[in-house]
Amino acid sequence: MVEENLRIHTFTEIPSPEIFSSQIEPKNVPAVFKRCIKDWKAFSKWNPSDGGLIYLQERVGSVAVEAMLSRSGPVFYGDIRSHERVPLSFSTFIRYCLGLLKNRDGRRDDFLESQKHSLAVSDTEQTDLHFEEAPQQFYLAQVPILNFEKKEHMQLECLQEDIQTPVPLETKSLSSVNLWMNSMKARSSTHYDPHHNLLCIVSGCKEVTLWPPSATPYLYPLPLYGEASNHSSVTLEEPDLSLCPRATCLSDFSQKVVLHAGDALFIPEGWFHQVDSEVLTIAVNFWWRSMTISGMLEHMDAYYLRRILKRQIHLRQSLQMKAKLVMLEAGQNKMLQFPSSSMDKTITCTTSQPSNAYRDHVHQGISTNCGYRSSKDELKSKVMLQDLEPCASQSLSELISLVHNRLNPSKLTESTDNSSAGENDETNKRKEDSCSTSNDPVANLILTLHPLRIHSVFLAMANHFPRTLEALVLHALTPVGSEILTRKFEEMDQLISGDDQNQFYQIFYGVFDDQSAAMDVLLNGKELFARQAFENVLGQYLGNNPDGPKQQTK
Repeated sequence: MVEENLRIHTFTEIPSPEIFSSQIEPKNVPAVFKRCIKDWKAFSKWNPSDGGLIYLQERVGSVAVEAMLSRSGPVFYGDIRSHERVPLSFSTFIRYCLGLLKNRDGRRDDFLESQKHSLAVSDTEQTDLHFEEAPQQFYLAQVPILNFEKKEHMQLECLQEDIQTPVPLETKSLSSVNLWMNSMKARSSTHYDPHHNLLCIVSGCKEVTLWPPSATPYLYPLPLYGEASNHSSVTLEEPDLSLCPRATCLSDFSQKVVLHAGDALFIPEGWFHQVDSEVLTIAVNFWWRSMTISGMLEHMDAYYLRRILKRQIHLRQSLQMKAKLVMLEAGQNKMLQFPSSSMDKTITCTTSQPSNAYRDHVHQGISTNCGYRSSKDELKSKVMLQDLEPCASQSLSELISLVHNRLNPSKLTESTDNSSAGENDETNKRKEDSCSTSNDPVANLILTLHPLRIHSVFLAMANHFPRTLEALVLHALTPVGSEILTRKFEEMDQLISGDDQNQFYQIFYGVFDDQSAAMDVLLNGKELFARQAFENVLGQYLGNNPDGPKQQTK
């Protein structure tokens, strides 16, 4: 579902430069302006159905323009390996369009044969001969009319008198103005532009599909270090979902707009778009640098890069936690299965007794109330098993069983000093573990516990099962388990008083012979989890995975 603040708006009245710059452009959301260029000379003079092709041929003549040649036409991929730029006589392209216009009755094969003969007689350039054989593979894409950055590359400068800067852009410092013209139906591959773009339809029709920058992970961008880093590696005609499984969600983020002659579409920088053009469609686009990019000073790049990546890492971690919790609750209808030493137990909020591991130590008259006392003034440190509520007792029992299952029982009675030689092996195992909780019952259990129950369970464990708590932290927590536990601690801190916090952490860390080692284990686990999130961000947003999907071509 497209977020409301990202929905494309259509304007029937052309906004002034002031309104566009203050109310539309800063939102970085596409916008359609109906009949925006109806006053252009080109709007009436370039229409193929009304002598426009003859007019263009007379104005431009046989100037050699740079055309896009793609063997996958009519789909044109931006990957530099999938196309090449070749010189083509503008008059050759126009003559083909004229013949196509005259033969819309369906005699296309006869028309192509006649064109091959006539063009072979009148043109001898190799590119023109190639054009005769496969005209559908050629597209006049991004042919400069005006270029304010490279003024020597303006192949169609003679056409600038027929166009004018659209009203919304009158105060902008433009980078370039370009012609886009196709003879046959054409489709551009999915890509984004590094500039703001106003696409103006002079004749014909284009359907544009757009995705916001936030949908980048689902579009599998080509590697940032590559020549076509602004293009998606997903072939929307025939996507390979085995290589691009996230692409199944693309329709949830996409929006389509249909542009007719006279319409204009504002495409903000960074928005992915795919353009489908009808036969004999002509368009002109305007590119300009956004205020955001213009205001990014080069000496600040490293800081901006780190800030953005840091924000994405935190977002990725939070999404993983939220998705896992939703899956656990919905998938098992709030009944979560965790293996114990003797059998699988179902953790529910019931009055069931704890396991045999410490059943004899639990008071038989425990209240059946499973609620939480949220008042900071009333909250006391629960250090006695008799004080635990039934749900907390059940959770403590399961946690002890899980630790016993995960580790060799002999390790539970050893001190930290005696087991230090094995810490490196455990650390290596922790690094190899997935940062998912799918096969991590310890992390799953902690994830489902309320922060105040965490407070009760860990105080009881510290007082009555200190070596088990030590083994849990030093040997049983995976990176995702470390992340979940410390997040629960942070949530707990918001619900209890400062004195209770100090007392809790004194008791918790007092269990360890080396408190610094315990802290290091938790921090190292969190950093490993964050590193996995970082690598996911790089892969999904920057396309840096060398073994990932490649650009697909037909």
